[in-house]
Amino acid sequence: MRRRVVITGYGVVNPMGHDVESVWNGLREGRSGVAPTTVFDASGFPTRFSAEVKAWDVDKVGLEPREWNERGRHTRFAIGAARQAVHASGILDANLDPTRLGVYLGSGEGSQEFVSFAAMMVAGLDGETFDLERFMRKGFEILRPTVELEQEPNMPAGYVAAMFNAQGPNSNCLTACAASSQAVGEAVEIIRRGDADAMISGGAHCMIHPLGVTGFNLLTALSTRNDEPTKASRPFDRRRDGFVLGEGAAMVVLEELEHARRRGAPIHGELLGYGSTADAYRVTDIHPQGRGAIACMRMAINDARRSPSDVHYVNAHGTSTQVNDRVETVAAKAVFGEHAKRVPMSSTKSMMGHLIAAAGVTELIVCLMAIRDNVLPPTINYEFPDPDCDLDYVPNVAREARCDLALNNSFGFGGQNVTLAVGRFTG
Repeated sequence: MRRRVVITGYGVVNPMGHDVESVWNGLREGRSGVAPTTVFDASGFPTRFSAEVKAWDVDKVGLEPREWNERGRHTRFAIGAARQAVHASGILDANLDPTRLGVYLGSGEGSQEFVSFAAMMVAGLDGETFDLERFMRKGFEILRPTVELEQEPNMPAGYVAAMFNAQGPNSNCLTACAASSQAVGEAVEIIRRGDADAMISGGAHCMIHPLGVTGFNLLTALSTRNDEPTKASRPFDRRRDGFVLGEGAAMVVLEELEHARRRGAPIHGELLGYGSTADAYRVTDIHPQGRGAIACMRMAINDARRSPSDVHYVNAHGTSTQVNDRVETVAAKAVFGEHAKRVPMSSTKSMMGHLIAAAGVTELIVCLMAIRDNVLPPTINYEFPDPDCDLDYVPNVAREARCDLALNNSFGFGGQNVTLAVGRFTG
């Protein structure tokens, strides 16, 4: 008998809202969190819009903003989501041995010091040559060590551990868009094998900065629908032209079932299955036949000890790029067979944008809400059917439907694939 793992708390800070209920209500109503970019001046970029977190700071969760001013933007989001999740779970009142409480995050790098880097480059330029000494000297003059430290991807995990005295296993993975889903899956394995009784898991990311947007624009991965930002993210729609960059954080408290029962903890769902694979193909292209996606979906269903016909809903990776949406459709058909067109599959990235490393865990929480309310969130902006994408994407309007078992897909650059299977807790 393997140890069962349940979810006893959750929290989010993202473009749709600053708590789970606000985000879920917005998704059910089909609202968009996309707008012109304000975090930096994007007027000279091919993409001038994004899905930003608005009007939020750490005072929303009882902290002093001045003490967090030099922390990374993603770190502040992470702390906000983690405090929500931990307080909702009541895990700190359980007299848990702190070495049995761990942290596993899938967080990205912190905000880049673009202005400082630009000043260093200007200092180093000498006609057609580059003076490395002058470049370095300028860096020593203007870079702040504490700010540089905040760019490290492991920093949110360190702050979360310190805040809650979580002395158990502590890790951070950065497998691109699959990162926070992989973090949750690995945290589940830590509990299953008995190395911890509870884990705070999730992710945080913010790439809405000049270097981040430049990189994705060069990859031609971002939508350039600047005249209609709220309609730019249109997964599975024939006129899709790229994803919308978002930001935020989401966290869950994972707990061994009997431990949660003994303390009377709220149980929001059970993490039943975890699949993780690699395409082993190309760095920026997914395998055209979806071999990695197919394998990880099957792995998650098998790990959950269920069959494809048991799945009621799939929260798709659904980025709104031409290749991803077509290949994810191919993968779903391979996994579900004749059942494929009867399995609703929607992309909530159509509303909140792509949160990169934080996307997977955010969408896991969406699956929990779908199970709780028996409501499937829509894929908005679905207007022009694509013959290569011919499944049920819950177009434009949320749908009431039985949902006891959901899959959450996360497929990242580099060919990383993760699927999580989450189910209604039935005792």
